[in-house]
Amino acid sequence: MVNFARGIWVIAYRELLRFARERSRLASTLGMPIIFMIVFSEGLKRQIGSLAVGVDFVKFMYPGIVAMSVSINAIFSGLSVVWDREIGFLKEVLVAPISRSGVVLGKALGAAVIALFQSLVMLALAPFFGVPVTLEIVLKLIPIVFVLSLSLAGFGLLIGSRMRSQQSFQLLVQMVVFPLTFLAGVFFPVNDVPRWMEIVSKLNPLTYGVDAIRRIFLADEISAGALASSHPIIGVTVFGHTTTTLEDVAVVGLLGAALLVGAIFSFNRQA
Repeated sequence: MVNFARGIWVIAYRELLRFARERSRLASTLGMPIIFMIVFSEGLKRQIGSLAVGVDFVKFMYPGIVAMSVSINAIFSGLSVVWDREIGFLKEVLVAPISRSGVVLGKALGAAVIALFQSLVMLALAPFFGVPVTLEIVLKLIPIVFVLSLSLAGFGLLIGSRMRSQQSFQLLVQMVVFPLTFLAGVFFPVNDVPRWMEIVSKLNPLTYGVDAIRRIFLADEISAGALASSHPIIGVTVFGHTTTTLEDVAVVGLLGAALLVGAIFSFNRQA
């Protein structure tokens, strides 16, 4: 057990070192969420206005942008598997006294820590967009973001375990990330959309992560009852039940566990 945990830490530490040495990676992965934030906030804020009492479009969207940043970084963690395979490093890892499940968990853990760090950068930028952030919000978001990033890292590693080139991986992930993002309630409530879109959104693990993060940001409005309406802008309604924050996190965690198990199984077969 000690050797297993040590193997996970060694792999995770390597991922963190790679991130620290590639400073351009921070700017590139944060670039898309920030661009979306600037374009959508400036382009649609005046047209859409307030979605509820005290909640304008920017305040509604920013939690989704934070979740979007997490998803991009976590899913792209699978690229490290493809890169290691191309340069031959993966073969060296596989002959080392580390279980293959430990390799997957180590890469997922490293990706989760990196995604958590980048989400903190996004939170630091929130006041520049007029979105208030307190220390209490940050502390509550840390475990939610970690669970979400770990879960989506499992998805990225599942894809990466089956890819043989970086180009193929990047193309496939880009085709996946955009639908996941737009159908997760980042830019609009998922409870007031066409039926087919609502069904797809509720099968998307990112949807529950977005809702959990948004609930933390809008906690004051929730306690004041300002968000109560026939078409609520928060909460994911499944079979007539609107999920709570803990239920959102539980769904993300369960789906993430399934994705990590799938990544381990695929890695054992493909690597």
